[in-house]
Amino acid sequence: MGVSMATAGLWVERWERQQQRYAIDREERFTVIADVIEHVTAGRPRPLIVDLGCGPGSLAARLSARLPRADIVAVDMDPLLLELGRTHHADAARFVDAVIGTDGWTAHLGVDRPLDAAVSTTALHYLAEPALRRTYRQLATLLRPGGALVNGDHLPPDGAPFSEIAAHVGRRRAERSRAHRHEDWASWWAAAAQDPELADMFAERQRRLLACGGDADGGRDNHLTLSRHIALLREAGFAHVGPVWQFGNSHVLVAIR
Repeated sequence: MGVSMATAGLWVERWERQQQRYAIDREERFTVIADVIEHVTAGRPRPLIVDLGCGPGSLAARLSARLPRADIVAVDMDPLLLELGRTHHADAARFVDAVIGTDGWTAHLGVDRPLDAAVSTTALHYLAEPALRRTYRQLATLLRPGGALVNGDHLPPDGAPFSEIAAHVGRRRAERSRAHRHEDWASWWAAAAQDPELADMFAERQRRLLACGGDADGGRDNHLTLSRHIALLREAGFAHVGPVWQFGNSHVLVAIR
């Protein structure tokens, strides 16, 4: 398996546009995450950061540009997206192939010291609650005291009426920003499947998704609310947990070890 620089650049660029449909004020959310990490790692000469569910390295690349001295480990189970990231963002992070939340996945990270931070964006909602609970507990043991988990994701509020309002606010924001003019998730993957350079990686991706009981298109959601995430993080041992940014049901949630 492998992909050329030109092909990786093409598909990462299309990925960036496609993801604007799903993450409200995506660049602002990335910036807020980087602001938090900058604060948490201030004064540390070589901060160690893990990017969970990194995809092709969108967040890792932005953090690397903001914090050039950081060591970033970007982890995902998707062989196609990982290869795009390794090729297009080769200097941003060390990309690791592992299934987050499974037994022993943290050993694949190859870290030699406690983490200063763990980050994620639009990824942890794919984990079923037992796997998410296990992941939060594992991260709590990997992070140094004062380290942080920073998660940018769609975390609906409790109660259907308020959740519906938050979702509506997000949709209206997307309409005003014309985010829906970009291709969607299914269209991106359908097009990627037709690229001969990606064929082997796409086939392996499909095999892995089906083997682990996921949908063939990777589209799952645990539908956990913001308050449930906060409860799970506190249960895992995080001392301080709360959102620092919100638009609609899109949040940046911070948990301090």
